[in-house]
Amino acid sequence: MSQEANIDDVQEPITSAPPEVRQIIERVWHLEKSRLDKKSLSHINDDILAIVKEAVR
Repeated sequence: MSQEANIDDVQEPITSAPPEVRQIIERVWHLEKSRLDKKSLSHINDDILAIVKEAVR
């Protein structure tokens, strides 16, 4: 199995998700990326909860 096929397998749940779910995934990914860039050690749960609550509204 090629590496490209593995990446497609990993991304399939994201690409097949409804738009609202893809938006949550993308926003959480950006949040986590920015936290890693800043080497932030604070808790992320409240930020993720706010993203999900906003998307559900």
